[in-house]
Amino acid sequence: MRQLNRIALLFLASLLLIASSCKEPVVAPDDYGIFSSQDASTAIMNGELNSQSPQYWKNYLSAYPNTTNIIMKNCPGSSDDDSTLFVAKEVRKQQVAIHLPADAEIASGAVDFYLSGVVRTREAGSKIGVHSWGSGRREATDYPVGHENHQPYIDYYKEMGFSEEDAEAFYYFTINAAPASDIHWMTDAEIEQYKLLVE
Repeated sequence: MRQLNRIALLFLASLLLIASSCKEPVVAPDDYGIFSSQDASTAIMNGELNSQSPQYWKNYLSAYPNTTNIIMKNCPGSSDDDSTLFVAKEVRKQQVAIHLPADAEIASGAVDFYLSGVVRTREAGSKIGVHSWGSGRREATDYPVGHENHQPYIDYYKEMGFSEEDAEAFYYFTINAAPASDIHWMTDAEIEQYKLLVE
């Protein structure tokens, strides 16, 4: 009987361990994740956006409420589009300027984040990469123009100050520029054409 109880306890402990490992880890109040401070008004952003990015930004802003600038460096994209658009809208509320230094590389969802800056600048040499989004076995280009699956991105661009025409133009450019498994690095002419910079 004692042996059975011990086996049952070990089994229960294993289940609890598995269950706890499936949960998102708790973000400590002093954990800023991909954000770090250059000074009281300037945040440095490095890394991939994910489901914890909204909490990271909230924590960062709590510690540095006078943040007016973000410098994006190596930001390869996002593993969670919903969280990316959410945190980008929160950044927009803060009315920050976002800058890309010469060695910056941003791509995919990080480009959407970049558009949250009320002022958006870049130095020569910085790279902006776009491609189609993918979900399971399907990509954005599998859906016809005007499909409801495209609308959240177009609406987001409009919320960031793009006209309807410009939002649609940039969105459809991105999804046709490269498949989800690849990346298209925008030329200076394309960056100007699609109005990514705001000074």
